Order: sequence, then C-alpha cells, then structure tokens
Amino acid sequence: MNAPHIIAPAPEVPDTLARILADKYEEVRERAAATPFSEIERQARSAPKPRDFIAALCHAVGEGRVGLIAEIKRASPSGGLIRDPFDPKALAEAYCEGGATCLSILTDAPWFQGSPEHLKAARAACALPVLRKDFMVHPWQVHEARAMGADCILLIMAALTDDQAEELEDIARSLDMAVLAEVHDRAELDRAMGLETRLIGVNNRNLRTLQTDLATAEELVPLIPADRIPVAESGIRTPEDVRRMAAAGARCLLVGEHLMRQPDVAKAAHELVHAL
Repeated sequence: MNAPHIIAPAPEVPDTLARILADKYEEVRERAAATPFSEIERQARSAPKPRDFIAALCHAVGEGRVGLIAEIKRASPSGGLIRDPFDPKALAEAYCEGGATCLSILTDAPWFQGSPEHLKAARAACALPVLRKDFMVHPWQVHEARAMGADCILLIMAALTDDQAEELEDIARSLDMAVLAEVHDRAELDRAMGLETRLIGVNNRNLRTLQTDLATAEELVPLIPADRIPVAESGIRTPEDVRRMAAAGARCLLVGEHLMRQPDVAKAAHELVHAL
C-alpha cells in the first residue's frame, strides 16, 4: 500500500489546539519519513491481538462499578509538569491494583512530555486495555498506535473534518481497535454520531480557555443515544464528581491529572471506581 498524503488540518480550530496540531503535523511528517508507511503497516499487522477496550468498560459498569479509564501523563498544557519522578510501569501496576478498567497513555512529546515508550511499558505491566491518547490526524499514526500496542485510539472531533474522522476510524476498525470519539459541544456531538464507534467522550475542558466545567457533560451526555457509551472526561476529582457524572448518564470516566497528582494512585483510583 502506498503511503497516503498528509491530510490538511481541519479549519476553524481553537488557538491552543491549532498550535498543538501544527506541531503534530510536522512530527508526523518526520516520523513517517523515518519509517515508511509499508513498514509501519507491517508492524501494526504483526502486533499482538488487541485487548477488548469496550468489553472491559461494559463489564465494569455491568458489575456496578465505574468504568475508569485511568490516565498516565507526565505533563499537560494546562497543568505543566504533573508528576516527577514518572514511572509508567509502576503507575500502570498501581492503577490495576486500584481497580481501573482501562488505561490512557499520553504519547505526545511537545505538549505532554509523552512517548510511545510510555505506552509500551504501561501495557506490558498489566492486562488492562490501553488507549493511545494523542492528536490523531493521519492514517500513519493509526498504524503506529497498533504497532506500539494500543487497543484504542482517540479521535478529537474539533481537530478533524468528518472525512478525516471516518477515514481514521475505518483504519482503526480494520486493525480491530476501538475508537473513542471526543466532543466538546452539541455540533461536535452531532458529527460524532456519523461514526460507527459506540464510545463517545465528552470533554469538560474548553479547548480555547483550557478551563474545565462538569456542566458540559451534564448538558451533552443526556443527548447521547442509548446504543452509545458516554465517557465523561476532564475535571473529575472527587467521588462527588463521579456521582454527578453518573447522574447525567456517564458511568465511564477518563481521569488523568487528578490521579497523577496523588501520592497513592492506587488508593485514589479505588475511591473513584467505587464511588457509586
């Protein structure tokens, strides 16, 4: 298969996201030049079988627990350096001990100090399914995600056109990976409904201001059809926040910065998992 061209960025993106995407397109060009598409595709096809991300979340919710996607990240644009020292292997083991359902691993380097090696180390340390948390803009990255062991990818609707999102989802599905489609407002939610994925993430973080407001999920989650699985993201810190999201209809949560700032991440994860 010939390497596809680099797709142009989606127009009208928020300022912070636009800067991140500019860096991402340049990074993808460099990485794709270093590892040709045929090679990354071969690596993806020969990677170990994906773990079932959606089934894990459904099982947790079915047992009355929170479907917690616990995130591993060293830094963020809004929070700066979050955890140092930073040991993805130890964090993955702690999350597993704390009852997390899945992991989310940041692999973006410029803005989150992430790395594919963080994902590989975390996935090897436990049996939990793993989401590659990054800014996916090109088919090459989807194959790279599978090659590094990711079981699920994130598609940020604010960063993609409908055609881009559909193309990247199709590739992920061809590799037996799950897709988490992330939205921030009603328009993005409507667009996400055009995808096949059942996982719809509602990010409480405003990409323009980087501020969080749980009211975003309270507004959007009830609009998500019953055949989809809502995932509330960002700004969730306490058992009360968990119950607030569950009351809105989201019993699956993605929590990162709060957990990363705790001295005992296993205990912190356990508190959220058993908040209902």
